[in-house]
Amino acid sequence: MQTLSDFFSGSGAEVVISTLGRRVTPMEQAAFAAFEREQTPWPLPWNGRAQVACALSWPELETDPAIWFLSLPLDEQGQLVPAPRDAFLDRLLQTLSARAASSNEDLAPDNLMQDNPLAFEPELHQRALLHARLSRHFGQPPSAFSDMTRRYLLGDESLDWQMLGLQGLADQVVAKDPAVIWALVAGLDAMPREVILALCYLLEHGDTPDELLPRLWSMLDSARERRDIEAFCALLRALLGSEDARVGEWLGRILDDDALMAADCLAAIAARGWHHLEHEARLERFLQRLAESPEVDFRPVVRDLALIPRLRLPILMMLRQAPMDSSLGRLVRQRNA
Repeated sequence: MQTLSDFFSGSGAEVVISTLGRRVTPMEQAAFAAFEREQTPWPLPWNGRAQVACALSWPELETDPAIWFLSLPLDEQGQLVPAPRDAFLDRLLQTLSARAASSNEDLAPDNLMQDNPLAFEPELHQRALLHARLSRHFGQPPSAFSDMTRRYLLGDESLDWQMLGLQGLADQVVAKDPAVIWALVAGLDAMPREVILALCYLLEHGDTPDELLPRLWSMLDSARERRDIEAFCALLRALLGSEDARVGEWLGRILDDDALMAADCLAAIAARGWHHLEHEARLERFLQRLAESPEVDFRPVVRDLALIPRLRLPILMMLRQAPMDSSLGRLVRQRNA
């Protein structure tokens, strides 16, 4: 048994793999196995690591799935650094052997997350979104807040937004109820700021309905007029999570607007809009904006983006070919000096 995928195959559990960090999204077990065998780089690197959730369910045990949150280090090519994974796997096998010998339930595999150097706690919104998706996958009921949240989003004025739970909002984002979507199209801008922010932080992982995109785009102008940078970036991230071609066009306009190049905006684009940078002109403009911003540490942002397989070669080529008299070219020369 050389990989976690080998363990999953022999565990008898139903296993669901999800990426975390850059995006919360399901991952095929075959793709995870290829990554573990160092055949492919991690598709969505985040701060130089592969953040992954492994949910294991044994139906015969009639218990909730065990969820392992692992942060696996990557090398400069975005490939797995195998030694930490190997150490975790060794520990897992030793624990299972000890459990078989002692029948001590404290040695159950899910307890391996305690004091495990690869374990981490996902950001709160990501965790809520993951749990909503896993509940639907495993046929479990949504959270106790789900029905109340749906009623609120549909316009039930008897409900106070402060009664809502984040998990209830995540349940509704994952449910993609057409009635809720159209209610948001009609009235999202009238909702309390706190609800809008929470929804945006959940939608940014690819769940923004196409019907809602024009509303979010119009709300960007309102946030800009109020000089509410937090709301502006939250709305921007919710937009950027979409694959819709309109978002790429809007991003081009944002990159051409000097007034919108605050560090927070650039960070939002790098974090959630990387797929819209698979476009020569937008990528070049984004790198220029990064180089021009005194508030952004250019190197770690570009290094992390360059770990994304589809961006690696275009980024390297643009850095090498940057005109010497451009802000990007000057910065590259300074870094290489």
